[in-house]
Amino acid sequence: MSGINSSYAEDASAIRAAVDSQDRLPRDKARDGNRHPEAILNFFEVAPGQRVLDLFSGGGYYSELLARVVGEQGSVLVHNNQAYLPFAKEDLAERHYQERLPNAEVIISEADELQLPAASFDRIFFILGFHDTYYHEPGWPAIDRERLLQQMFTSLKPGGTVAIIDHDAALESDINTAHELHRLAKRHVVDAMEAAGFKLQGSLAVLENPEDKLTLSAFDEAVRGKTSRYVLKFVKP
Repeated sequence: MSGINSSYAEDASAIRAAVDSQDRLPRDKARDGNRHPEAILNFFEVAPGQRVLDLFSGGGYYSELLARVVGEQGSVLVHNNQAYLPFAKEDLAERHYQERLPNAEVIISEADELQLPAASFDRIFFILGFHDTYYHEPGWPAIDRERLLQQMFTSLKPGGTVAIIDHDAALESDINTAHELHRLAKRHVVDAMEAAGFKLQGSLAVLENPEDKLTLSAFDEAVRGKTSRYVLKFVKP
């Protein structure tokens, strides 16, 4: 169910066109091999005309793809907090949303200050950031995770879906891996999302890497860009 009146073939065609666009940044295209964007966008049934939130969007790799798929009749709310901006500055310096992607609206807000309009999004993308809701240190404020997830739940339309991708951690590991390794075991995501009212609808194995032992920091050069990542689809009943 895509949330709009278009066939699966038309949606898949829009996704293929977005991924293949010659106007995408070279640095984005270089990442496609490890990120499999066409498979991801098809799995989450992104389609023309949808309104999408890209939460903690970082440098905007997915924001741009989403904006290209949803097209002129759709829109993407591109969110970052202040702490993400220094890490994403090189990407954002090239992104030029207003000129290149006028259907993308950029907002800067701390998680605890977000005020998302009710029932306004068809899709929410939360990519490589869920573990940060368990992370805090000077320069990165602690996040009221329950409030954030409630904001997500309220702002999503009934039947809408949330896309969560993150760096996996060992199955029985506790939440401390979020702080120590920038990883989080899948079960913690499922527990938190289901407690907020979402239902796990499916998962995709395309980003799993059996060679990743799940014990190194996601930023360690030995695994950076090659971590084993889960892809989880949650639905709002």
